[in-house]
Amino acid sequence: MSATPTDRVVVNSWNEWDPLRHIIVGVATNGCFAPSEHAFKYHNYDEQGRELTGPMPQHILDKGNEELDNLADVLRKRGIRVDRPTAIDFSQPIITPDFQIPSMIGSMPARDVLLTVGNEILEAAMSYRSRYFEYLAYRPLLQHYFESDPNFVHAAAPKPRCSDRSYHVDFFLNDRFVNHEHIISRANNQHYVTTEEEVLFDAADATRCGKDIFVQHGFTTNLKGIDWLRRHYPNHRIHKVYFLNDPDPIHIDCSLVPLRPGLAMCNPNRPMVMEPGKETLFERNGWEVVMAAKPAHTKQVPLCSYSIWLSMNFLTLDPKTVICEETEVHQNDQLDKLGFEVITIPFRNAYAFGGSIHCATADVYREGDCQDYFPNQ
Repeated sequence: MSATPTDRVVVNSWNEWDPLRHIIVGVATNGCFAPSEHAFKYHNYDEQGRELTGPMPQHILDKGNEELDNLADVLRKRGIRVDRPTAIDFSQPIITPDFQIPSMIGSMPARDVLLTVGNEILEAAMSYRSRYFEYLAYRPLLQHYFESDPNFVHAAAPKPRCSDRSYHVDFFLNDRFVNHEHIISRANNQHYVTTEEEVLFDAADATRCGKDIFVQHGFTTNLKGIDWLRRHYPNHRIHKVYFLNDPDPIHIDCSLVPLRPGLAMCNPNRPMVMEPGKETLFERNGWEVVMAAKPAHTKQVPLCSYSIWLSMNFLTLDPKTVICEETEVHQNDQLDKLGFEVITIPFRNAYAFGGSIHCATADVYREGDCQDYFPNQ
């Protein structure tokens, strides 16, 4: 499943829409059920009500890999180079001076771990204990990029300790006993499971628009993480955003999706809140913001803990082309009407491993350079 490339690599990607030429696609290999931990609410159970732990059954892994491999093949047929991570044994426990956890999860959602900005790929400071060593699956690729591209910068955020001080440890404890309005109110007041003890962020909480990067404050990225990103990217404008009415604010790419210069898509159920003075940033820079079509499904597939708004989690190949999950007919029809060529593939069996098509990928090279799409700040 993995690949160690031998030919020359150039790392360059500044936004979500420039023509894609090189990408990483994750794998389901060795995937495990997510173990219980402070940062994670949802767990899977068998018919007897026992929590599912450890390695996933092989037939589930095979179905996920079939769809991930197909995504890789579709991209290759369009002339896009595809690399794959090297899955490690995710069934191993993690033991540090601050915590113990019985297993890891996997290496399907590359977008969660790696943030590409220009010629740099940054390893995130992830908040899940079970994802503490997930970056290791990508190290063979990053090492090759470093050896091949003299301008490539391989960066890593400060490794979090993930001690109990990094979480409100009883955050999810009583969720089954409280009403939905209480959970929504908690989120709308930006009271999340992580504390401000240390820098925490997932790469998938950031979406790139050239000189401007929008970063979601939520369960997987705290304010200290956003502050660290501002310091790390001093030549960029880092915009903190959050989304109302989202009970589980995890990753930005089911709430805000820049499609091409001047056009973005937002989740109609989750109004975006920007920092004071930035509320009209899109409007005063001539951007049209369209509301995403409703998902085609009312329930998520088994073993998937993410919302039905994975319908928005498609991958833009260039300003005129997107690749989408085939059953999300409403979203696909909307994108067609917006003038995109819509390539559809089956992907719902891969959802269980960490999301949809955008989640499963991480940019290596897109044509273009860093431009200012929001000059009127």
